Amino acid sequence: MKAEPARDVRTYLLVLLVAAAVAYLMTPMVRRVAERALIFAPLRERDVHSVPTPRLGGVAIMGGVLMAFLVASQTPLLSAVFADPAPVYGILGAGLLLCILGVIDDIWDLTWFTKLAGQVLAAGIMAVSGVALLSIPLGGVIVGSQRMSIGLTILVVVVTINAVNFVDGLDGLAAGTVAIGGTAFFVYSYWLVQDASPDSYANLATLVTAALVGACLGFLPHNFNPARIFMGDSGSMLIGLLLAASTIRVTGQVDPALLSDSRVVPTLLPILLPIAIVLLPLADLVLAIIRRLMAGKSPFSADAKHLHHRMLALGHSHARAVLIMYCWVAVIAFSSLALLRWPGRQSCSCCSSGWAPPWS
Repeated sequence: MKAEPARDVRTYLLVLLVAAAVAYLMTPMVRRVAERALIFAPLRERDVHSVPTPRLGGVAIMGGVLMAFLVASQTPLLSAVFADPAPVYGILGAGLLLCILGVIDDIWDLTWFTKLAGQVLAAGIMAVSGVALLSIPLGGVIVGSQRMSIGLTILVVVVTINAVNFVDGLDGLAAGTVAIGGTAFFVYSYWLVQDASPDSYANLATLVTAALVGACLGFLPHNFNPARIFMGDSGSMLIGLLLAASTIRVTGQVDPALLSDSRVVPTLLPILLPIAIVLLPLADLVLAIIRRLMAGKSPFSADAKHLHHRMLALGHSHARAVLIMYCWVAVIAFSSLALLRWPGRQSCSCCSSGWAPPWS
């Protein structure tokens, strides 16, 4: 039976609201636990906060995501996603692993190598469970072997995790950035999969994105300046992994053959939006690595020269710097989404073939 778009949107909205509500309600409880256990972010020269602030906010985000998945498994539409449970368990298992690793790091401050090893392990778990890059939507390139697929997946996941981790330097910056970019990616994945499978809007990538956006929105009121709690590595690594998982599930696993020739999105566009979402934190990551290597330091060493530090140095207030970076992410992500909606109005080969976006 043909899917009803309005009903299906409401289902995903329910998932988002559940994740937001649980994360919002859990955060004060997690904050009290962190305060009693004296788990505070240290006051370092490179940090912008001036008072001790509790960490472990990622635990509340993880709680919101888990509850959202539990509710989704009981809905008629999304129960189809759980028919093959391996990818679901792979994503949630990898997320739990990183959340636990982040909690340990928030308490005892692990070395960069230990965290990197944990990230590789989590990405590997996700890859072997079925959430792996099988193809690259750039000229229809197919990954040649399982080993290559797992290796490429681990690379993409680890880079995304650290890109999000690098941008987590101002109150509300990481949660808001991922929520904005995730919203754009939700629309993209929702319509792309509908184009490939007109009978159902049920899709794991769209579900992951809805849960991720909801959890970030629920956490954000507690984390926006002045923050009452930080997400810590337990949160930044988690949301980076979930963002990578949804991206891989869509751009790396939607078979181009499933899309009719007249409706194939131009070759560069399927990878444009995922890159656009992480463009700001990714640029910060690349610039930081280059800057540290040129100074003869480890690329994993810390400094106070990230993009958000430079914004503050220009005279912007904490909140204004965050809002400006929100705007940058929104412009990049939604402009890329607009290219997917209106490509037929440009003079290109897709116009002459009669291509039209699925929502037109």
